Amino acid sequence: MTIFPPDPDFEALRLKLARLRANRGWTYEQLAERSGVSRRTLIDIEQGRTYGLLKTWHALAHALDTSFDELLGPLCGDHDLPGAPAS
Repeated sequence: MTIFPPDPDFEALRLKLARLRANRGWTYEQLAERSGVSRRTLIDIEQGRTYGLLKTWHALAHALDTSFDELLGPLCGDHDLPGAPAS
């Protein structure tokens, strides 16, 4: 039996990214430089035109009954988590 996860809230994610960028006063170019993500991709994300890979990870997290934090946390296993106080 296949159980499909609820649709991810990409609108909320898009708005969160735009808000975080705007709160820092960064341009797309500045965020691109700091993140290594192309300016074009950032614009596409903020305008709701691309989320393919996130949809895959969202489906996996639901299938495994785990949070994004738990599933993707190991990506930062060898360094401080973003936003965490430096150790």
